[in-house]
Amino acid sequence: MKQFCFAKDQIIPAAEASIHPMDIGLIRGYGIFDFFRTSNYAPLFLSDYLDRFIRSAEKTHLTLNYSKEELKQIILELIEKNNLSDGGIRMLLSGGVSENHFSPTDGSLFIFNEDLDFPPKEKYEAGIKLLPIEHVRYIADIKTTNYAFPVWHSKIWKQEGAEDVLYHMNGYISESSRSNIFIIKNGEIATPDKHILHGITRKRVLELAKNVAIRPISYEELLQADEAFITSTTKKILPVTKVGEKAIGIGKVGPETQKLMSAFAKMEQKSSQT
Repeated sequence: MKQFCFAKDQIIPAAEASIHPMDIGLIRGYGIFDFFRTSNYAPLFLSDYLDRFIRSAEKTHLTLNYSKEELKQIILELIEKNNLSDGGIRMLLSGGVSENHFSPTDGSLFIFNEDLDFPPKEKYEAGIKLLPIEHVRYIADIKTTNYAFPVWHSKIWKQEGAEDVLYHMNGYISESSRSNIFIIKNGEIATPDKHILHGITRKRVLELAKNVAIRPISYEELLQADEAFITSTTKKILPVTKVGEKAIGIGKVGPETQKLMSAFAKMEQKSSQT
């Protein structure tokens, strides 16, 4: 955690940030957050992340007392004070302290700067394994703070040598616990359309690849794919070469995925220079 954060409606030393123990963000797990990165001191795709954060607040009935422009200025000031060239920015809006300890009310806004580590280079070169599990994330289109299920389950997937889980239900896949998923078959790219968070990195891949089919994808179709990859802020484009004990394609990172990884790197570089 970097030295300064935004809390108590001002920029303060991060060690002084606090939340009321009866905030429903703590006792009910009710709140929202978002997370994005900086590159060369520039917050990447900032407008998209702020739009999603504001939408999440509206959808969860939480009061956000700052405009998009005000949030941007706070973030830019934090980046400067923390000398955050390349790192992470975490925004959190808690559910607040309500009279019945249940209903959303005026919460607290926190913005933190963090150091950030990506998966090691070999995972991008060899691909990763996902552990399939029957589950659908609740209110999946909102980036809530309720990650109780994957946090609890993470010990299991790590024991299985997996990078993360793959959610599926009634024969159809949706997403990973913190990432969107894409498949490639005969050169055609597809990604699930339901029970997902509409990720910002996912959005960028849709722009890069064009003509991506956004539709239901069966679990069996995934297993028969030539290539697969997941996308997220902290993973960028990360190839998937194994689901459970089944290799995807020939079990190696495919050429279409490699092309997208290269194109995304160029897009990020361009974004950091604007």
